[in-house]
Amino acid sequence: MRYDLDGAMLQTLLPSIAAAEDAVARLDERVLRSVVGEGFAERSHFFDAAGALWVAGELVHVEDLVLHDAHMDSRAPTHELTIAHSVLRARRRIWTGDPSWALGVSGLATLTATGGEGEGKAQEAKSLGVPLETDGEGEDEDGPLAAEMAEIDALLARSQKLLDVHAGKTPASETVALAPAKRNEDPLGLLGDDEWDEEQRLTEWRIVQPLADSLPPVLGAIILFEAWERIEPLRRQHWLGGLLVASHLRARGKVASHLFSFYGGLKLVRHERRRARDRATRLQAFLEAVHLGAVAGLKEIDRLSLARTQMELRFRGRRSNSSLPELADFILSRPMVSAAMIARHLRITPRGALNLVNEIGIREITGRGRYRAWGII
Repeated sequence: MRYDLDGAMLQTLLPSIAAAEDAVARLDERVLRSVVGEGFAERSHFFDAAGALWVAGELVHVEDLVLHDAHMDSRAPTHELTIAHSVLRARRRIWTGDPSWALGVSGLATLTATGGEGEGKAQEAKSLGVPLETDGEGEDEDGPLAAEMAEIDALLARSQKLLDVHAGKTPASETVALAPAKRNEDPLGLLGDDEWDEEQRLTEWRIVQPLADSLPPVLGAIILFEAWERIEPLRRQHWLGGLLVASHLRARGKVASHLFSFYGGLKLVRHERRRARDRATRLQAFLEAVHLGAVAGLKEIDRLSLARTQMELRFRGRRSNSSLPELADFILSRPMVSAAMIARHLRITPRGALNLVNEIGIREITGRGRYRAWGII
């Protein structure tokens, strides 16, 4: 499958490319210079995680995601909420790493759980003939638990042999000791499709990276995302494609102040356009998603800046050790906050948290007398 662009298609996409590049640059400059830039960057993690599930056809409330992240769930978390939290944690991991980490070999291996840096070091040491540090494991084979560990190993070997017999891989009459199962082996076919080679598909997707690096940042990002959509390297982490788009923009230096919220803009594009058969229509839709996401980010910056100014009027002239400025920063970094979350963050009592909320004048968004929450709308 070819992913390069011909002259006619590039000519058609030029207006959308220019609009998206300009909007992303203006958003990055605003966030970089704004006093609410850090809060905006943290809030975007939550909204982009909810947007990723929206694009996948699932509805996850941002409020539930905030409570789940704070370990204060009001109800048992759903499967969709757990996935959204995985997206949230992946975004934070990408943001705390180097700009080009997520697109590298070790970064993709960590994010896709196909092997980490430790395996790479182990293979390198094995090829060089250097012994690895084992942190004391295996040094005392005659320890007090040696007999118990041997029994557990024997039980695991018998269980694996029974599974292979039921799967038809080993004749029932065979009594030869079996070798240890491979890391990715799934005899019962419960964890995935044997014909769906994720490593091969990831390798095929990585072939597109040199082409994306030779194009303008925004155009290269949507080329990577379009290839991710067509190849579908990961069946259980399909949402990772949008995060790699943001990582590409950061690695190219287009967005340095925050991790761009691609899914926040993609959910504003109609499903028929982003899943169209025509490639030019899909690329146009992805470019529009980048533009819409940047415009939405600019509006969010304006809203947070106004809220910050209003809160500053409440604690201006207070004593230097007042907790109100720290509370304002915490409110700006979350879509919503509760009294328990404020008390934990500021290390005060719930009663003291309620008093601070009344002083700072933030809006209550639940309309209830109990289990209340506050946020910037």
